[in-house]
Amino acid sequence: MAGIITGVAGTIPFDVVYKVGQMGQWLQALGIVIVITIVFQVITFFLNRRRLKEIEVIKKDMARIEGKIDSLISNNVKKRRR
Repeated sequence: MAGIITGVAGTIPFDVVYKVGQMGQWLQALGIVIVITIVFQVITFFLNRRRLKEIEVIKKDMARIEGKIDSLISNNVKKRRR
């Protein structure tokens, strides 16, 4: 009788219960890895979003500065032609 589990479901060999238990542990480990990956991806998404906003601000500032430089250059060219 050693190695046999009896109960409501009937008689189940211990090896089957052991294998199902191992499979459950593997599924738990896989679930933990998936949860950690999702958390990492969410954190990365928000950090990248913040970086992209900063890049957009820098692009706008560069365009403004380039416009000012262009106007200064064109004013100097006009003054030299006079």
